[in-house]
Amino acid sequence: MSNANIARHLAAMAAAQPDACALKIPRGRTAKGRIDYLALTFAQLDAEVAAWQEKLAAAGVKPGDRTLVMVKPGLPLIAAVFALFREEAVPVIIDPGMGLSSFAACVARTQPRVLLGIPLAQVVSRVMRKSFRSVEVRIGASPSLTARVNKVGAASPPLPRRRDAASTTSDTLAAIVFTSGSTGAPKGVCYEHGMFDAQVRMIRDTYDIQPGEIDLPMLPIFALFNPALGLTTVVPEIDPRRPATVDPARIVQTILQEGVTNSFGSPTLWRIVSEYCARTKTTLPSLKRVLCAGAPVPDALWQASPRFLPNGELHSPYGATESLPVATVGASTRAHSPLGSALGRPVSGVDVKIIAISDGPIARWADATELEPGQIGEIIVRGPMVTRSYDHLPEATQAAKITDDQGRIWHRMGDCGLRDPEGRLWFCGRKAERVQTAQGTLQTEPCEQTFRRHARARRCALIGLGGTGAQIPALVAETSLTGRTEGAALAAELRSLGRDNPWTRDIRHFYFHPHFPVDVRHNAKIHRLTLSRWAARNRPFVAAD
Repeated sequence: MSNANIARHLAAMAAAQPDACALKIPRGRTAKGRIDYLALTFAQLDAEVAAWQEKLAAAGVKPGDRTLVMVKPGLPLIAAVFALFREEAVPVIIDPGMGLSSFAACVARTQPRVLLGIPLAQVVSRVMRKSFRSVEVRIGASPSLTARVNKVGAASPPLPRRRDAASTTSDTLAAIVFTSGSTGAPKGVCYEHGMFDAQVRMIRDTYDIQPGEIDLPMLPIFALFNPALGLTTVVPEIDPRRPATVDPARIVQTILQEGVTNSFGSPTLWRIVSEYCARTKTTLPSLKRVLCAGAPVPDALWQASPRFLPNGELHSPYGATESLPVATVGASTRAHSPLGSALGRPVSGVDVKIIAISDGPIARWADATELEPGQIGEIIVRGPMVTRSYDHLPEATQAAKITDDQGRIWHRMGDCGLRDPEGRLWFCGRKAERVQTAQGTLQTEPCEQTFRRHARARRCALIGLGGTGAQIPALVAETSLTGRTEGAALAAELRSLGRDNPWTRDIRHFYFHPHFPVDVRHNAKIHRLTLSRWAARNRPFVAAD
């Protein structure tokens, strides 16, 4: 490939479909209650990126400059990141919802030379001077072209002339994207342009996504794929810092009004939308597909999906910040197993293996033990979208990567699972969250699905009390109690559910927590290790046999 720069796709789309709508940004309601949008065509979005390029060049941004991007979702994020790609600078994307101390640590480790941010970000950088001491260039994030776009989406002044994307190779560093830190400190993942290119191709081919479709990305970073796919991006009315507070009526109105065909969101968000559709007897006929990821999709959402998706299907892509997509499963192909949650089959071009669980580094393939179908172990993957390293974290890279005899990199997903004789993958739990008792190892998913049958334990978490190898298994259910008597009765009911299951027969300790700690990005990943620390300070309900 002569130029692997991921930003070249936007220029190609602007040439192929210049007048097609690229982006819609909500800005209020009309007198009749319809959502009023600022709309940009692909030609206008291309020009907006060019305006950002001029701004970056004028500020002295150079190829290779690490640039911390602290802007609002939608147009500022898309335009700024594509402009950085074109200039061969390296956007650094950190989730601000991870908390100020974690955020500051990520900034200090990444050492950005440039800060591109809203006024509040500029203030934070001055206050937290030590973490931001590497920053030499500060650029405000006020829109350059957007303010000059009139109400119907036509630009009045002359459009900036596009500067072609810098010529890059497939292995040129493109961006640093941080993990959510759900089972440890957030880590910066080093993405190369070839990896982004592979992701775009694999997502498009796996789900048969066509240019001209309309996408509602309920995770802001996923909007970055859309210009390369030729999709219209409709910015959702959602606070990315608090996604669980979403108003489902607004999401449903957007889908119906704009004829949305594709949407990505966490199981938590789609559960909220699904329950609203059930209450209001609403269907979403324009949707061809819903991609639901970030945590296992609960059975209730799988079962409800055909009712609100009469012409589409719910899919659950499996992957991680370090490697996406890996596998996919749909409502029509989903199977059931007492051992775990269905992940489906690997997508084309991806190799998946199950190896014996190890908590230490595995430098070479010869040091790994591949398991037979049906055996639970670590999930490892290889493919063109698999990242090679973490930023400035050599020990984390060593712990997560395996090099095979041909020099190819395998990523250790940090998940436990199995492959059945038909080649389907099953998720059993996060490796860091497995419970190691004197009698053996318990995985979270096989245990939790047993207790999720109870109406008051639809969200629950297996935890371990005590030291590794001698942990006491316990279950935490997300529910509120009125007193110890109610808790004792509920613990007895849960004990009854688990008594005859070989995975859960030794679980006698129960806790009840009103609001689980979860990740900000998806609002779906339960922080079980945090719950373990909470439980150590609280008194359990111990159910009798």
